Amino acid sequence: MKLTGAQIIIEVLQEQGVDTVFGYPGGAVLTIYDELYKAADKIKHYITCHEQGAAHAADGYARSTGKTGVVFATSGPGATNLVTGLATANLDSTPLVAITGNVACDLIGRDSFQEVDTCGITMPITKHNFIVKNADNLAHVLRRAFAIAQSGRPGPVLIDIPKDIQTAQAEFEPGLKVEKQVSAPPSEKALKKAVDLIRKAKRPFIYLGGGVVISDASEELVAFAEKIGAPMGSSMMGLSAVANDHPLFLGMTGMHGRFAASKVLSKSDLLIAVGTRFSDRATGNISEFSKNRKVLHIDIDPAEIGKNIPAYHSFVGDVKQTLLALLKTDLKESDPDWHREVEAIKSRPDSHLGMDKNRLTPESVLEAVRQRAGDDSPVATDVGQHQMWTAQYYEFRKPRTFITSGGLGTMGFGMGSAMGAAIGSGKQTVLITSDGSFHMNMNELATAVSNKLPLVIILLDNNALGMVRQWQTMFYENRYSQTTLNRATDYVKLAEAFGAKGLRLEDKTDLDRVLDQAFAADGPVLVHTLIYNDEMVMPMIPPGGSIKDIVVKN
Repeated sequence: MKLTGAQIIIEVLQEQGVDTVFGYPGGAVLTIYDELYKAADKIKHYITCHEQGAAHAADGYARSTGKTGVVFATSGPGATNLVTGLATANLDSTPLVAITGNVACDLIGRDSFQEVDTCGITMPITKHNFIVKNADNLAHVLRRAFAIAQSGRPGPVLIDIPKDIQTAQAEFEPGLKVEKQVSAPPSEKALKKAVDLIRKAKRPFIYLGGGVVISDASEELVAFAEKIGAPMGSSMMGLSAVANDHPLFLGMTGMHGRFAASKVLSKSDLLIAVGTRFSDRATGNISEFSKNRKVLHIDIDPAEIGKNIPAYHSFVGDVKQTLLALLKTDLKESDPDWHREVEAIKSRPDSHLGMDKNRLTPESVLEAVRQRAGDDSPVATDVGQHQMWTAQYYEFRKPRTFITSGGLGTMGFGMGSAMGAAIGSGKQTVLITSDGSFHMNMNELATAVSNKLPLVIILLDNNALGMVRQWQTMFYENRYSQTTLNRATDYVKLAEAFGAKGLRLEDKTDLDRVLDQAFAADGPVLVHTLIYNDEMVMPMIPPGGSIKDIVVKN
């Protein structure tokens, strides 16, 4: 049957199981939006205040559900406004399909109104991108985009579709939902080498990353850790893969990781890295990080093997499949002396740092939030000190409940991603943010209100760009250049102006009362929480340092 390009887009989206789309209309996508209007009973569209918010919402939706997120934008500024969201998704391996409009094919390259080279701009920050110049190819390209976005190491794929391709007619044949391409299982030879390595290790340590969450391999990872008796630590992106209260889980490692997790890692003789890329914030000094230990690296992306840390042995493949294969082999539990050493490190005073119990602190707020939020409630963050405090103090229990920007570190990610997570999960969602990050995309509060989303926003206000201020305190002799904000924003009135509920929290004695109100609210609620402006994230391993250089107190 013959359909227009715009009709083909909507048909293929339905074919691929898409029922939720985020975006913002404009001249170069009017035809697509007209067809979307006709399919409103099948595909729900959420219009945001800005295309960046739409990209982050699609990202949060994808992270919380495991599905591929979809975002629409028009040409020119609509497409360029997606850039930060696409780069965020790319660095954190989130499957997205972005569909942008462009000027007609015969106007491309003539500096036409709202024309940019969208593919050229986004090529470095997407897994793949396409420009479609023949309507006969459109359905095939759309299906390929979904296959690429979700297969192997997931990531964002952009399809740029000129206006005349949207109106042109082409023959359309219905197809099947594309399946994620599955990597080959590990070879017997590779398994044997890994088993020998694990059996000879006296002090194995499992370092897990976001790949465990992405591949839905939490159960297999825990079973593997229990089988070999190995303590576990995670990158920030790996948080939520393992329940925080599991006896073998020590927490996040790295620059702001828990002391016990980083210390135990430094004592290991075999580091089993699962679905992680060893970023500089996680490793610090590379030579110290690698000293006196072998690395068994499991990752689906061959480019990550040996890129930052040399691997003694590796598996390139799906984390879940690889762990299942290892579980079928003859593995033994690690040395009892190693267990005793780990327990001794866990009991050291440095492993039990906490903030002042007599005042309102980020720790006390996060603990109180955790008591009220469900185990399956998504928690999104922006980027900065509040993000690290959440990683340190919030006790995650289920996968896909921690939604944060790890690789790009995108301030302003929080509002959009929290909305997407709330929509995708159908659960009351918590956003932990700060006065610096919230100002970047607070316009999306209007989107949350319009859709009556169950969103609790905890805004930790220290009147500063806190993480940068912390570095200025520690490394720049207290020269606070442009990090004291002194904004006069009344966040309670701001929330009310948007149509949300606004609450103020200034004293610990009001903590329970205010949070009870917040979690009982119908629709979005913002809790303006005042904290000390020189509160620091501790412990901290300085840039390029190692566990030897860790600072545990302010």
